[in-house]
Amino acid sequence: MPASPPGDERRKRRLALVGGSLGNLVEWYDWFVYASFAIYFADSFFPGDNPTTQLMNTAGIFAVGFLMRPVGGWILGRAADRHGRKSALTLTVTMMSVAALLIAVAPTYGQAGYFGALVLLLARLLQGMSIGGEYAASATYLTEASARNRRGLGSSFQYVSMTCGQLLGLGILITLQHTLTTSQLESWGWRIPFLVGALFAVVVFWLRRRLQETDAFKEETSAAGDEAHDDSTRGTLKALWQYRRQAGLVMALTLGGTVAYYTYTTYLTKYLVGSAGMEKTTATLVSFTALTLFAVLQPFAGMLSDRIGRRPLLITFAVGCTVGTYPIMTALGSASSYWSALGLSLLALVVVTGYTSINAAVKAELFPTRVRALGVALPYAIANALFGGTAEYVALWFKNSGHEKMFFWYVSGCALISLVTYVLMPDTRDAALSRAEAEDDGEPGRERPAAAPAEAAR
Repeated sequence: MPASPPGDERRKRRLALVGGSLGNLVEWYDWFVYASFAIYFADSFFPGDNPTTQLMNTAGIFAVGFLMRPVGGWILGRAADRHGRKSALTLTVTMMSVAALLIAVAPTYGQAGYFGALVLLLARLLQGMSIGGEYAASATYLTEASARNRRGLGSSFQYVSMTCGQLLGLGILITLQHTLTTSQLESWGWRIPFLVGALFAVVVFWLRRRLQETDAFKEETSAAGDEAHDDSTRGTLKALWQYRRQAGLVMALTLGGTVAYYTYTTYLTKYLVGSAGMEKTTATLVSFTALTLFAVLQPFAGMLSDRIGRRPLLITFAVGCTVGTYPIMTALGSASSYWSALGLSLLALVVVTGYTSINAAVKAELFPTRVRALGVALPYAIANALFGGTAEYVALWFKNSGHEKMFFWYVSGCALISLVTYVLMPDTRDAALSRAEAEDDGEPGRERPAAAPAEAAR
């Protein structure tokens, strides 16, 4: 089969990048808009006089959504490995649209008692299942669709799109804060972003239906009759068990990154309002500006990893987060102006970039095509359910118990565990993601995913 002209290949890669990124943007817009607007709808579903308790209840439902991530990672990761990355990406955005619509129409406590909270919970469970599969499908798609020497750059757009989704939510929040009164926002205005999210998802559904499947997956399906690529085990837990060391590695390298990311993104606004005493509008503007610059940084860090490898960036992140979390969070807690809070937030997010910009590529590079999506999805989703989704709740629990600064040590401890993992793991930059790439390395007929730490040490 003749090779595509270089110009056509570049256009194909750009379209894949745009399609995968825009879909991911809408997925994470819907996911994060819940956290961004929680300060306005918390008392609509949970009555009481203690704002911290109300936020803990909404944060608890936010965390429950993470419990569905392993389920979604398993089901949709399996679907992506068996039926294609494109079909899984289309399914995830459909589920997210339904969940956003449910939240938009959920009745308040005054209208239906705790039935509204139940609808909220069901929507978050559906969102959790969707996002559990979305991460793996988009990470796999963006990595496989990128040129081999630009995987770091290509995969960095996952967090660009994730962050832009959050920025879109924050932008809508800022707009509504300046056009509606606080009472209007708390009464009905908070429903607007969820309706917008449902409409966005319809557009992305149409877009993802027109994406092309990756060459690596098409190569895998064409080799289904080969004994070494048994089609019956593709995307199964049995196949994943053969790569259990790599799966454990994904969990360990995710631990510190996911806790740090959610601390400095979804929890940041609440922390600035509740602990630093900052106005809601100012705190939101700090988050918006910091996240805008954070998104811009991702491709540059991804390109750097394509030159020097993945491990240097991961180690830099883990060292910075381990030693820097306590002083940064302590200073943020007493920040009295927009500029001081912005500077500290940017410092933290620059450190976190060492993880976010390349983690998708690192995880995808650990597994062969037949189990790549499931291998990324399931262990990542478990780590997020245990640590990422609970980060905000843990922070609020420490605050409510009068020991807020213990949370800073918790974040540092998680980063330290990941640091040990980064030091021991092999660099994945040169891993072959397909048999064609393996043949370029002089290993015809087989993929060469990166070795597990124990294998690299031998």
